Amino acid sequence: QVQLVESGGGLAQPGGSLRLSCAAAGFNLSAHGMSWARQAPGKGLEWVSRIDSDGDTYYADSVKGRFTISRDNAKNTLYLQMNRLKPRYSALYICAMGWPYFTRVGQGTQVTVSS
Repeated sequence: QVQLVESGGGLAQPGGSLRLSCAAAGFNLSAHGMSWARQAPGKGLEWVSRIDSDGDTYYADSVKGRFTISRDNAKNTLYLQMNRLKPRYSALYICAMGWPYFTRVGQGTQVTVSS
């Protein structure tokens, strides 16, 4: 059974850091394009970052230079390192399989950036 389980969210101060994790089960994460996306209250889903099966990475302009996507093939886990956080980054962060269409998504982990 394909599963994506996110963790690592929480409350962070502006300028702080968080690292999100997405544990995959039922498939080989490294064989698929994997993304992080976020949804703020009252807004639509916004793509944040992607790592392709060949390891190439891509970022939304709003997070470029602040966020880093990576994966650990041995642990079958996707990560998102978020640095220099801003309050407007507060959202439910989800990981997703597939590109350009998400074929599986996780339940998400909440990130709140506030002083």
